Amino acid sequence: MRRRELITLLGGAAATWPLTGRAQQPPKVPTIGFLGSGTSSLWSHWAAAFVQRLRQLGWVEGRTVIIEYRWAEGRSERYGEIATEFVRLKVDVIVTAGSAVPATMQVTSTIPIVFAIAVDPLGTGMVASLAKPGGNVTGLSTQTTELPGKRIELLRAVLPDLHRLAVLANVNYSGAVHEAAEVHAVASKLGIEIEMLEIRRAEDIAPAFEKLKSGVQAIYVCPDALINTNIARINILALGARLPTVHAYREFLGTGGFMSYGPKTTELFRRAADLVDKILKGAKSADLPVEQPTTFELVVNFTTAKALGITIPEAFLLRADEVIE
Repeated sequence: MRRRELITLLGGAAATWPLTGRAQQPPKVPTIGFLGSGTSSLWSHWAAAFVQRLRQLGWVEGRTVIIEYRWAEGRSERYGEIATEFVRLKVDVIVTAGSAVPATMQVTSTIPIVFAIAVDPLGTGMVASLAKPGGNVTGLSTQTTELPGKRIELLRAVLPDLHRLAVLANVNYSGAVHEAAEVHAVASKLGIEIEMLEIRRAEDIAPAFEKLKSGVQAIYVCPDALINTNIARINILALGARLPTVHAYREFLGTGGFMSYGPKTTELFRRAADLVDKILKGAKSADLPVEQPTTFELVVNFTTAKALGITIPEAFLLRADEVIE
């Protein structure tokens, strides 16, 4: 064989090698960007529920799916930074909570965003409608006008003479402002006077408690990333003021919270995994309706009740889904 023909033959074979190598490469493992608005310790149960449900659906972390975890630790300025990092990593979907969604939407309009918890996704402009979200966002909405009223009703079952209630809310978060307004509307109908404790940063929490007026009998805590991250301090300050607290989620009672009523958060994160599964299999977030919880749980911290000298009626304890002792 002539030298020129041999070189041509080898050159042609070499040209096919990269193509053959590419054909033999395994498919790309999808990546989920998990943006926790609070701390890793606070979100650990929720993240575990999410991962467990993914596994049941066939997505095994580290093998068939990669999860990049990032924690904003209650600092809203971190949302955009983390979302930008996820865009750089080319994640296939972002999972987070409602408070982080607006900042994430500003960073990407193409990567699907699934929120596991959001108070008012429609009113805050996250989605065009609950049935047909449009855009790149969908998830689980905890929005319901009945919840604030139900929490106040439960509080009155324990404190029948309730006539003055403090509401602690991060007024920089529209979802908390919306919930506080609903609490005020319900309280007005029941003749309960409201005292607003407005915060915008962690440093505002202690001064807010110092401004509490005499006569306040309980504190309604509106959840958001800032409050959730500082929930231990809030509960301790409430105990120091001899005031019971009512919360949205069971996870916020362990540090001295009094009562919670709301959807089971671990179930919300499991359902978020179902949405992620559909997206990774080709569904468009714009076409996936925003879901709402169907079951709610009442949890009472009996230890806190005893510390505050509150007598809980036996009938009320029988209604509770869980009593912490």
